Amino acid sequence: MKSDSKRVVVGLSGGVDSSVTAFLLQQQGYEVIGLFMKNWHDDSVTISKECPWLEDSYDAMLVAEKLGIPFQTVDLSAEYKQRIVDYMFGEYERGRTPNPDILCNREIKFDVFLKIALELGADFVATGHYCRKGQVEIEGATHYRLLAGVDKNKDQSYFLCQLNQEQLAKTLFPIGELTKPEVRKIAKEQGLVTAEKRDSQGLCFVGKVSLPEFLQQQLAIKTGCIVQISDSHPMYQIKREEPPLGLAAKYSYSAADGVEVGTHDGAHFFTVGQRKGLAVGGTKEPLFVLATDVEQNIIYVGEGKSHPGLLRSALWIAQADMHWVRPDLVSHEPIQVWARIRYRQPLTKATLHPTSTGLYVVFDQPQTAIAAGQFAAWYLKDELIGSGVIG
Repeated sequence: MKSDSKRVVVGLSGGVDSSVTAFLLQQQGYEVIGLFMKNWHDDSVTISKECPWLEDSYDAMLVAEKLGIPFQTVDLSAEYKQRIVDYMFGEYERGRTPNPDILCNREIKFDVFLKIALELGADFVATGHYCRKGQVEIEGATHYRLLAGVDKNKDQSYFLCQLNQEQLAKTLFPIGELTKPEVRKIAKEQGLVTAEKRDSQGLCFVGKVSLPEFLQQQLAIKTGCIVQISDSHPMYQIKREEPPLGLAAKYSYSAADGVEVGTHDGAHFFTVGQRKGLAVGGTKEPLFVLATDVEQNIIYVGEGKSHPGLLRSALWIAQADMHWVRPDLVSHEPIQVWARIRYRQPLTKATLHPTSTGLYVVFDQPQTAIAAGQFAAWYLKDELIGSGVIG
């Protein structure tokens, strides 16, 4: 079906996914404009010795030339620093674990970038995300659906869990029905320079980044102790309160609960579930971070990935941190869903327990390394209906 020449602004990132997105929309009859977002050139904070955005912007320009579409670069670095990087620093300083990719989509791609596209007269924006958009009519009202991508290995719906109905209404996801090999095949057939280009790694829009080095440029190094907690500690034997309240409760540690086994450069550089960077040996199994105390500057660790301190059956999301992609599906009664707390984690069965002040997410099976600041997202079948920041 032709689009009657509606205008679409595509976020051309210099990668194969956005390149094929632009091509497919062109084939569908849209008037396509390519926009490259430059989001980092702050010399005061070095992210990488490489400069990936220069190569990416050049590749994006070559794709636009090949397709014969208008192309320009927009500088969103000020907004990116304020909304993403400063937020990251603030969250890590508080001992929390942010997800910059989700924030990047909510604050940059589908807010600042979307507004620029609309100013250019666009009817839609489009991105190379592996997800799908649907819609359903209920009592005369249109509700837009955020659906998982057909390629289950690449499904990126989780990264879009903070989108709202107004944003979805103006967004297209052309490659959501395709697999990654199919996307590369199309790019190769069309002679696009990005056909064999490797997927970008690291921070959204920025590229490779050594997170500890990045954080140390803004957060001070502060030596503290690493305390190992035994998996047989009596606190793990205490019967939890009735669900969901007790299941969502976090273990509270003190230095007296374990044995000091090493030192670190700052508790704010570590996150729950982390095993790299501890530099502590002599254990049969690897050590994992169970908790961090940024006030006392202590890291608590446990041996082995099945340590009881890593496992929790529920999490809490405060009312202010809840977001519903489908507000019409908000329920005041418990509902069964599928949920995940990180990208690529398999969806697992869970029940939402709403209260007057927030929401408990209770999993059928205990989850490992639930960290404050992460996003939990919940689905009905393959539709992402809501999300929230874990407290």
